[in-house]
Amino acid sequence: MAMATVHKWLTHFYDTKKCSNILVPLGSKGQQSMYFLHYHRPHHRCYLSMNGCREGQHQHARTRNNPVGTIETRTLAAVASPAMAMYSLNMAISELKSDALFGTSSGIVRLQVPIEEQVEAIDWLHSQNHLLLPRCFFFGRKQCSSPCCINGEEKLVSVAGVGSAVFFSQPHPFSYWDWISIRRFLSERCPLIRAYGAIRFNAKAKVSSEWLAFGSFYFMIPQVEFIELEGGSMLTITIAWDNDLSWSWENAINALQETLCKVSSSIVKFPKQTPPTLISSSQNIPSKVDWDLAVNRALQMIGQNDSLLTKVVLARSTRVVPTVDIDPLAWLSCLKVEGENAYQFLLQPPNAPAFIGNTPEQLFHRKCLHITSEALAGTRARGASQALDLQIELDLLTSPKDDIEFTIVRETIRRKLEAVCEKVVIKPEKMIRKLSRIQHLYSQLSGRLRSEEDEFEILSSLHPSPAVCGFPTEEAQLLIADAGESENGGVHYHTQSQHSVNSARHGPSPSHQRAPPSCDGQ
Repeated sequence: MAMATVHKWLTHFYDTKKCSNILVPLGSKGQQSMYFLHYHRPHHRCYLSMNGCREGQHQHARTRNNPVGTIETRTLAAVASPAMAMYSLNMAISELKSDALFGTSSGIVRLQVPIEEQVEAIDWLHSQNHLLLPRCFFFGRKQCSSPCCINGEEKLVSVAGVGSAVFFSQPHPFSYWDWISIRRFLSERCPLIRAYGAIRFNAKAKVSSEWLAFGSFYFMIPQVEFIELEGGSMLTITIAWDNDLSWSWENAINALQETLCKVSSSIVKFPKQTPPTLISSSQNIPSKVDWDLAVNRALQMIGQNDSLLTKVVLARSTRVVPTVDIDPLAWLSCLKVEGENAYQFLLQPPNAPAFIGNTPEQLFHRKCLHITSEALAGTRARGASQALDLQIELDLLTSPKDDIEFTIVRETIRRKLEAVCEKVVIKPEKMIRKLSRIQHLYSQLSGRLRSEEDEFEILSSLHPSPAVCGFPTEEAQLLIADAGESENGGVHYHTQSQHSVNSARHGPSPSHQRAPPSCDGQ
C-alpha cells in the first residue's frame, strides 16, 4: 500500500514496501517497519461523516469537475496552551453558525490556533485514545528536501488527527475520478488542508479481513488536528460540507461539535517505549518450506529465456498474538525514536485495526510543477566500527547483483517521469544512503511536470515501484498473488520479512536475508 499525504500545493507519496494486502516488510530498507494491530478501544455510538467519493457515473459527473464553493483558512490569535486553544475554537464555532459565508452548497473551512507551548503531536493523540474515531498520524523525516513551513517560519514536525471532516474510500481500485474527488477539497490557498491515507498494493488481489475497513483506498481530512512545530504547536478544526453528497453545513457543524465535546485538552506524556509483552503464539506465513519453494519458483521464472520477469519482491508475514492488547501509539513512538530519517505514520478508519509503519522511501514529492522521486535498493547492515562500515559500503557499491537491482528501480522511475516531464535529472547517479542500522544504494531524480494534472498519472505508474514489487509490474504482481501471501486475516500483529530476487547470474540469486523482525521496529 502506498501511503500518502496529499494537498494540492505540496504532495508527498512514500512507499511502504509491498503489501499484497498492504502488510509490511519489517527490518528491510531504511529501518522500514510496518505493523497492523487489532487494538480494542471502548465502544461508543456509530461514527458518521461524509464520503467524498460517490459510486456510479452519474454521481461522479455531478461533483468531479466542480471545486467546492468555499475553501478558506482562518487563523485565530495565538494562545499559551492547548486548553486555551480549545476554548478559542469552541467560541469560534459559535460565531460560525451565523456566518453568511456558509450559505454556499459546498465548502471546506479550517480554523487554526497557534500555541506558544511546544507539544508532541503523538502525546496529544495518545490523550484522545478513548475515542472510537478515525485517526491518523504523520511524522516527516528530517532529510526531507522541502519541509513544510507555517507562515514561512516554523517548520512542521508531525501531525495528529481525529475524526474526519471528509473521508474518501471505495472498494473499487483507486481511479482518476477518485483522485479528482479528493482534490476538490484541496487548494494552493490553504496548503495545510491535507488528506492523509493509503492505497492498496494490488486492488485486484483478494483482500484479507483486517483490511476490509480500508477499502481499496482510504483517505481522510481530519476534523480535529494537532500540529507539532519546531517552535510551538497548533490546534485546528476543519469543517467540510457538500449538499450534492447529502452532507449539509448543519450536518458538518453538528458532527464537529460532537467530536469536540469528546476531545481532551489535557495532554499527558506517555512512555516512548513498549512495555514487556509475552507472546502467546507466533506463525510465519508461508512456512519456511513454502517460502523456499516460492523463492526457487521465482528464480526459475527469471531464468527462463522467454520470461519478461527480471525482478520480484516476495514477502512473508509473521503473525504474532500477544497476551495483552498493545497500544499502536506505543509501537509508533518506538519507530519515531528509532527512525528520525524515515516517515512514521498511523492510519485507522473508524472501528477498524490500526495500520502503522516506518519507511525511509519517498515515492514522489511535488511542489507546483517541480517533482522529485527516489531510487532506493540494495541493503547492507551498518558496521560495528568505522572501518568495517566502510568495508560494507564498498561491498555494496561494487556488488554486481545489487547494482542490477538498483538500476532496475532507478531506470524504471526515470522512464515514468520522462513520460510527463520536460526533462529528468538524476543526481546523484548512485551513492550510499546511511541509516542508523542499515545502508542502501540511493539516487534522486527530479523533473518539471508539463502539467499539474499529470500527478495522478505519476502516482498510478510509480505505485507499486520495482523496489517493492518487481519488474515488469504486472508479471511481478501475478507471481506475488500466486504465492498467496497474507490472504488470511484476523490476527493481532503483522510483520513481514522480504526477499528481492533479480536477474543477476553471478552468484546466489536471492538477496541476503533482511534483518530479522524485532520489537523495536527495526
